[in-house]
This record gives sequence, structure tokens and C-alpha cells, in this order.
Amino acid sequence: MAKEDQAGTEEPAGSKKTLFIIIGAVVAALLVIVVVVMMMGKGDKKAKKDGEEAAKPQATAEGAAAGVSTSYSLEPFIVNIYDGQELRYLKIKVDLEMANAAVKPDLDANLAAIRDAIIVVLTSKTLQDIQDVQGKNQLRDDILNAVSKVVAQGKVTKVYFTDFVVQ
Repeated sequence: MAKEDQAGTEEPAGSKKTLFIIIGAVVAALLVIVVVVMMMGKGDKKAKKDGEEAAKPQATAEGAAAGVSTSYSLEPFIVNIYDGQELRYLKIKVDLEMANAAVKPDLDANLAAIRDAIIVVLTSKTLQDIQDVQGKNQLRDDILNAVSKVVAQGKVTKVYFTDFVVQ
């Protein structure tokens, strides 16, 4: 009878394996849930960041109404430049600082002429001309002068490079 009592209290080896499988599945499920929650949290942060970026242009427009200058972004330019031995590509993104928000319609109306004037300036440069800081500053001045010939002088006050790649 003692053997029967011991046999009744022992668990078969199969039930321990089943217990480990269940515990493993629960742990795996928890890990999946944690990863999904973390990914959703990053998505929320990105959405918030996008929302903040969307709010920035409105703040800039409001600042323009208060007399603070605004910027006018142009599509990127990709042109060939000469480096002394071969042709290279220059990719540049230019933002123009306007004296006030009322200048924007004038820039919109003359966009083709503005882009053409900038392309002429860019293609007249060599790699040596734009390689150092002094050359980039000279390029800014040249672009500002070219744009000022298309729209009245003083409507565009500064030129910013937001992307500048030579390949």
C-alpha cells in the first residue's frame, strides 16, 4: 500500500515538459507584447514629432505677421560642376529668407526665373570655387545677387544651404 501512495503522488515526466512548454509560451507571448507596446510608443513619438514639425511653419507664418522674416524653400538642385579633371555632381538645397511674408507670392510667380538664375550661378562654379567656407559664402552672395535681379532687391535677405553634397 505504501507503493500505491508513492505512485499516486509522483507526477509523470510528460507533465513537467508540458509545464515548461506552457511557461515558455507565456514568456514568449509577454515578450511579443512588450515589443509591440514599445513599437507603438515610438510611433506615437514620431507622430508627435511630425505634428510639431507641421506646427513650425504656422509659427513661422505667425512670426512673419509680427515682422519676423520667413524662409522660402526651393526644390533641390542637381548640377554638373568641373573639378579640373572630370565632371562631378553638386546637389544643393537652397532656402531663401524673405523680408516678410508678402514676398512669397512674388517668389511663387517668378519661381522658374529664380531657379534658372540659380542654376546658371551653380554651373559657373568649379569644385575649387565651392570647396571651402569662403567659397560657399561667395556662392551664397552670388545666388542672392542673381535672385535679386529677378525679384526686387531687398525682398530676399539671405540664402541658406540646407543640403550640400558634391559627388
